Amino acid sequence: MPENFLTLTELNLRVRDAIREYLPDTYWVRAETSDVRRNRNGHCYLEFLEKDSVDHSIVAKARGVIWSNVYEMLSAYFLRETGQEFTSGLNVLVAVSVTFHELYGYSLTVVDIDPSFTLGEIARNRQQVIKRLEDDGVLTLNKELVLPEIANRIAVISSPTAAGYEDFRDQLDNNANGFIFYTKLFPAIMQGDRSESSIIAALEKIFLHKEFFDAVAIIRGGGASADLNCFDSYLLANNAAQFPLPIISGIGHERDVTVLDVVSHTRAKTPTAVAEYFIAHLTKTASELISLQERTINISEKVILRERADLLSLSKEVIHGSTLRIQKESNFIEKSSTTIKHRISHLVQNQIHFLERNQQYINMVSPFNILKRGYTLLLKNGKIITSVNEIEVGDDIQTLFRDGTVTSKVTNKEASGDAVK
Repeated sequence: MPENFLTLTELNLRVRDAIREYLPDTYWVRAETSDVRRNRNGHCYLEFLEKDSVDHSIVAKARGVIWSNVYEMLSAYFLRETGQEFTSGLNVLVAVSVTFHELYGYSLTVVDIDPSFTLGEIARNRQQVIKRLEDDGVLTLNKELVLPEIANRIAVISSPTAAGYEDFRDQLDNNANGFIFYTKLFPAIMQGDRSESSIIAALEKIFLHKEFFDAVAIIRGGGASADLNCFDSYLLANNAAQFPLPIISGIGHERDVTVLDVVSHTRAKTPTAVAEYFIAHLTKTASELISLQERTINISEKVILRERADLLSLSKEVIHGSTLRIQKESNFIEKSSTTIKHRISHLVQNQIHFLERNQQYINMVSPFNILKRGYTLLLKNGKIITSVNEIEVGDDIQTLFRDGTVTSKVTNKEASGDAVK
């Protein structure tokens, strides 16, 4: 057993003294915050991380502490300057003193913080994501979509319990013009580590039924600016930029413009402002329709008056032309009637003369006139006999005189016909 050995306490005390001797000052350190928590005494305990720029693996780690009196001052200062709480997942530049405790080991004690660094990091990360979206050619795709003139079927991505969602619904339902809006909520987690995947999942559900909606509203109420980190996500922004329906964002912070706001069709400050945007859009459409209706009525009235005047003028022309035509036709009919009457009278007269001549002829050849001149007619069975061959011996024949008839019987017939008795 070696004679010169140290206890762990002795070794740790030497480490402590060495650190005090060789690292006596405070140092500005750039790192990412993790596992930030505050205990009942007001002290803030956390971890500082450094990650590889390529695969984001952790390459360095150190425990940190901010004593309560310092934390009260630094957290308020950080919130005032950045608009967000001091929390996990932030890139920060902090002034620290290096300490080593024989029981608790190595740690960094925070004594100051530079909020401008964090703001710069957030802005730099946003610009990197925006540049990547621009290089991918998708940055302005959603902005190029045309919002329908009547956009009142809205798919809403929000937390169902968020006050911002209720404000949005109330603003739409009680709009002054009485417009009807149809909204469908697709619930999503709007802050925290799972918010990115939750919002993307909601977008995918809307995509399956996109034909039933005119636009998408992504809304959340107020809260810490740190809660907006998910809206700077490349994956979420890429999905939103290429979504086939116009996206109206209302994240709830006037001073913070997220990457989602940049790629969305329209950015509104708050959920209420999103509702006001839809109402204003529909109001504009209604105003244009009313204006179009008024122009249509005015033009129609002018056309009707013009056509009425044309019809009146045409009517007069038709009446005048018809009167002349009727007069002309009446004259023609009257002339034709006179001609027809004359021709009919002439034709009737000719027919009368024709009948008179035929009557005279008929009278001349009438058997009664022949009988009057002393001739007789022989009849057999009521028919006139014109040939001797028409009678036979024993036939009864009638001899027709002017004043009577004699019946005879044929007793003898000779070929010459003169022997008939």
